[in-house]
Amino acid sequence: MSYVLPQSASGSITVTPSALHALVARAGDSVDGVQVRRGRRRLEVGLSDGHVRVRLELAVRYGSVLSAVAYAVQEKVAAALVTMCAVEVGGIDVFVEEVE
Repeated sequence: MSYVLPQSASGSITVTPSALHALVARAGDSVDGVQVRRGRRRLEVGLSDGHVRVRLELAVRYGSVLSAVAYAVQEKVAAALVTMCAVEVGGIDVFVEEVE
């Protein structure tokens, strides 16, 4: 699933699945105390009806407030997708898989 950005007079721009995965992972990792789990089943980015939907699993540092960290990851990932790819976000599902 590649995402094609809105057409411009200069031509088309396509964002590959690996680029979307990298963008989501880096945005999630930018939250203090978070490590996004990589791998096909741990980080998924899908496109449906023009909206991007993300599912990601995290490891969170011990002592962190899990809900606050998860909300921060949702905000960072959504902002990165909107700012860098001009996509509409349909949802970001966060799973705290591990506490380190």
